[in-house]
Amino acid sequence: MGLAFSYDLTKGRRDLIAGLTVAAISLPQSVAYALIAGVDPRYGLYSAIIVSTVAAIFGSSSHLINGPTSAISLLVFSALAFMDPENRLGVAEALFLLTALAGTFQILIAIFRLGDLTRYISESVIIGFLVAACFQLGVGQIPNALGLHSKANAHIEFLRGLWLTLFHGDHVNWRAVTLSVTAIVLAIVLRKIVKKYRLPQIDMLLVLVITSLIGYFAGWSIPHLGGHTAVAVAAKVPASLPSFHIPIVDLSSLANLSQGALAIAFIGLIEALSIAKAIANQSKQKLDYNRQILAEGLGNLVGGFFQCIPGSGSLTRSAVNFQAGAATRFTGIISAAAITVALLLFAPLLHYIPTPALAGILLVIAVRLVDFARLRYTLRASNYDTLLVVVTAGVGIILNLDTAVLTGVALSILLFVPRAAKLKGSELIVAPERVVRERLTSDVTDPSIIIYDLEGELFFGAAPDLDRYLETLKTRIETDGVQFLILRLKRVRNPDVVCIERLEHFLDAESKRGVTILLAGVRADTLRGLQNVGLQEWFPESQIFPEEDREYSATLKAVRYAYAKRERAVKESSGSSGQTYELGAEELYYLV
Repeated sequence: MGLAFSYDLTKGRRDLIAGLTVAAISLPQSVAYALIAGVDPRYGLYSAIIVSTVAAIFGSSSHLINGPTSAISLLVFSALAFMDPENRLGVAEALFLLTALAGTFQILIAIFRLGDLTRYISESVIIGFLVAACFQLGVGQIPNALGLHSKANAHIEFLRGLWLTLFHGDHVNWRAVTLSVTAIVLAIVLRKIVKKYRLPQIDMLLVLVITSLIGYFAGWSIPHLGGHTAVAVAAKVPASLPSFHIPIVDLSSLANLSQGALAIAFIGLIEALSIAKAIANQSKQKLDYNRQILAEGLGNLVGGFFQCIPGSGSLTRSAVNFQAGAATRFTGIISAAAITVALLLFAPLLHYIPTPALAGILLVIAVRLVDFARLRYTLRASNYDTLLVVVTAGVGIILNLDTAVLTGVALSILLFVPRAAKLKGSELIVAPERVVRERLTSDVTDPSIIIYDLEGELFFGAAPDLDRYLETLKTRIETDGVQFLILRLKRVRNPDVVCIERLEHFLDAESKRGVTILLAGVRADTLRGLQNVGLQEWFPESQIFPEEDREYSATLKAVRYAYAKRERAVKESSGSSGQTYELGAEELYYLV
């Protein structure tokens, strides 16, 4: 799992430049994401150091950068919402336990190789989650942008807390509004400049520096009499490194934290794997997905013992890392080292960052996170996707984000199972022009030969459909006196004992009746399942045509076999000694 041994000066230079570029972006993002999570900013910086380093060491992707992300931070905020925010020590301990739990769930997913389950979570769930998350992020920053003290807490619903804050709270602080609006304008303008001239993406860092300087020289972020500042400022971040700490386990809160940790584990893996896949498509790197899942889990588990918020793959930092020319995973370690140095040297300056300026940046991030074009496309695509988006987003806005994720996942699976259980059956024919295609209602069929195609998941949920198709074939065989049945199994997948048993009983019953059954294009898993129940002991091997690399060759072989055998039988019964005619491969085509 170590870094590649073929490491040279060229790769080192590329990794150094990319790592320092990523660090410049990670600093303000880590502080902002910790504030989104509602925890001390230093825990975000600690995550950018510890989680990033561990994931880089054990990961598979050469370009994925781990650490705090907006989506995960929103889930953390939701998972900790049941706690009293004034109980800072309790919130911190719950945070560390939450991080360790999320890592544990991810490691278990890797150990049991359940990573493929993430592909059954619809993209519509993620889109719905992002809509709710961005709504909560944006709306939740309105009080900070206006310089108001939020009245939302664990005992007051999110929207009701916002209402009380805006209409029954303090007066709007014009200094805070000035800084938040300035931050928004600068963020928009600087991003356009960065994109236009293809500059390093340090626009967020520049926004923080400029607004902090404005607040400092205007005297708004400097304490006056009584130690108060004219605008709220970020919490003090000590110039210290994360230390080993065993989280205190509060059994009364464990159930709530476990639910949040499970949502974080799922979303974190989906986020990390999708980013890694997207970049790998461009870099042509082959990924070990299970190893990457294990790396995500190890990063969070270790982070839980070093005062970190949960982390995942960051789209922004990973994209910058790739575009900056990173060669290996070592960039993650270089980035973490640079953040460590910055934390030790410049931590006191972070206290001068005005909270309204951060709120302005987070408002911009909230809007940018929503892919409105993708959202519109998804809502138009199907009622299925619309339902998933609306339900997931609605639960996230009305209740909380971790419940939204789990609800969306459960609904996605519930809607998927009936669709996956649909087994399709269709009859094929050899047309007069010697083309094997799907039968039309106007086609005249050969009564002695049936070619039948099955397609779909061959598991217990599809058993009723399989029974129906087999019963139809049984009736056709009895009615028409069918001699040959070519059963095409190329497109059936993942057979279980229920369907294997039904298929075996059908083969046994019809073979005893004298029907020659040919199994065409049999996939390895289906053939293995049939052999495991003893099919090879009584079913002729010559009548099994396994799936081959060449498209449709197994099906064509079975068709030629059936026609040749029928013709020999006809000649033998008529006493003819002439040479039998077999359909040649060049004379038979497949168009299904």
